[in-house]
Amino acid sequence: MTQQVPLFINGEFCQSRSEQWIPVTDPATQDVICEVPCATADEMEAAIASAKEAFKTWKEVPVSERARLMMRYQALLKEHQEEIAEILAKETGKTFEDAKGDVWRGIEVVEQAANVPSLMMGETVENVARAIDTYSYIQPLGVCVGITPFNFPAMIPLWMFPMAIACGNTFILKPSEQDPLTPTRLAELFVEAGAPKGVLQVVHGGKDQVNTLLTHPEIKAISFVGSVAVGQHVYKTGTDHMKRVQSFAGAKNHMVIMPDANKQQVINNLVGASVGAAGQRCMAISVAVFVGAAKEWIPELKEAMAGVRPGAWNDASAGYGPQISPQAKARILSLIEQGKQEGAECLLDGSNCQVEGYPNGNWVGPTLFTKVKPEMTIYKEEIFGPVLSCVEADSLEEAIGLINASPYGNGTSIFTASGAAARKFQHEIEVGQVGINIPIPVPLPFFSFTGWKGSFYGDQHAYGKQAVRFYTETKTITARWFDSDIPAGGVNMTINLR
Repeated sequence: MTQQVPLFINGEFCQSRSEQWIPVTDPATQDVICEVPCATADEMEAAIASAKEAFKTWKEVPVSERARLMMRYQALLKEHQEEIAEILAKETGKTFEDAKGDVWRGIEVVEQAANVPSLMMGETVENVARAIDTYSYIQPLGVCVGITPFNFPAMIPLWMFPMAIACGNTFILKPSEQDPLTPTRLAELFVEAGAPKGVLQVVHGGKDQVNTLLTHPEIKAISFVGSVAVGQHVYKTGTDHMKRVQSFAGAKNHMVIMPDANKQQVINNLVGASVGAAGQRCMAISVAVFVGAAKEWIPELKEAMAGVRPGAWNDASAGYGPQISPQAKARILSLIEQGKQEGAECLLDGSNCQVEGYPNGNWVGPTLFTKVKPEMTIYKEEIFGPVLSCVEADSLEEAIGLINASPYGNGTSIFTASGAAARKFQHEIEVGQVGINIPIPVPLPFFSFTGWKGSFYGDQHAYGKQAVRFYTETKTITARWFDSDIPAGGVNMTINLR
């Protein structure tokens, strides 16, 4: 029988009673790996009730104990990194090395969650008035929710629930229905690390299950990563129901190439940033802006991209894996065709890509367009595939104006040998994450992931200090004690710090 993915409710992995199951397929073969349930209304209510009940005791657990749970968890994740990566690679199609990177970036966030005591420190001012002190506490919200995408099934859940739980909240994770086995393994290891019953729940499903979480009165905060349309729905629905929401949506990331940059470094970095992970990452570079004479490097870029080929997860020589689904592949091929019809020049066409031994895989080869204009569909839409569009600009000012006109602002980068050009770019660009001679500027977790404009809806961003602020509320106390209240003989207290 096909493996059926369990729910994780009230500290137990349990078989769903759902009558609706979604097949999970290997994107390289279309073979069914497992089936994932659409949780029933009763199962959703049970998960929410369990999280609410667990919050009553978890919020009282000392912050140092919560931090030690995260220390144990990150040690287990490191111990099982390759095992998790293999599960992840098989269900997403990522190459094994790429999958290991997915897991490792999540581990780094768990390490940051282990530092939560220092991140939850409040503020104190003595004598704001005569004999009156004011101080603030950082306190958890309650039941929080994470809705995560298919493209990083380890990293993005680990962006969310460790930070939220370390802050004293309980958490309900609704991972992508396209690769549920990785989050299930993450939950198993969290239990092994000593997570108390009910602190984490994992439910599965689609739009109905998501809407239950967005509208339920017991849910206090929602974290989401995914497409533009769903991200807008999550943000609007969640905030309409008076919830705190952070919603990471689409992207169209540009890389500016100045003519004084190191040519080989540009080509090497641009190839990996555009086709790596099959282009299925929100920080992928999908537009290269060649300034002035830098456009002369495009033929060499084409040659380098042509040398990259997709392959199965365990093919060490493969540059990247398949698209996640036949539907995703079909959409990419349609956009490639539309680019040709709208007048862009397709220098390298991956539409008919085949991988030996995997005739049914969702393969798209590296694709390179030149003569791309801002009004073209391939320029405006997030393709989410191994497709790079080349645009030419006469000056850095023109390149900055082009990027700032985009409705998205997730990431951008510039390659240059000029400190002045880099300084101007980083100051004037209207994008949340900027790389200088770095193609994909994803910050380490002691900073925050800070998309702008149509790439993010909300106020506080993911991981780092902003995540702590998102998952907590600040309470400010103003206190006065009268000398007449001091008992005769003073105070004798014994404090147990164990």
